[in-house]
Amino acid sequence: MKLTTIIRTVLSVFVSIIFLDSLRFKFTDAPETQEIFGRLDAWAGTLGAPGLFGHSGLFSQYMIGGAELVASACVLIGLLPGLRRFQALGALLGISIMSGAISFHLFTPLGIDPNNDGGGLFMAAVGVWFSCLVLVVWNRRELAALLGDFIAALVRDDRYRS
Repeated sequence: MKLTTIIRTVLSVFVSIIFLDSLRFKFTDAPETQEIFGRLDAWAGTLGAPGLFGHSGLFSQYMIGGAELVASACVLIGLLPGLRRFQALGALLGISIMSGAISFHLFTPLGIDPNNDGGGLFMAAVGVWFSCLVLVVWNRRELAALLGDFIAALVRDDRYRS
């Protein structure tokens, strides 16, 4: 087995473990999750967007958890050679999710250690972000092919012709 295959597998499993493990907190209304999303919702309220992080908000724990579940599934399915495009999409979604998480830790009252875990949650977010970045770089051809297929489909669709 090639070293890149081993690293790709390890990164994919790491990303999926972190994302899937977080679901038990997000989908069960765990106190840690309530604290984080409650703090973010209070902050959003001061900016005139109350409810943004609440249970039915655009960035609720359920929406973020759902996106993490999709990203995990795509990253793992993409370990199969014929389905590598899924890994590219999952990694791109993972970067998006973790970019938001890291930004909220750094630039809101949430802070780096909201659960008094020594910053473990923040470090996991950074680790997932970096792992997804590596997977995106390794899968850049698949992403380019996906973009090409999408553009070709738009060109073929009569609704988008001038």
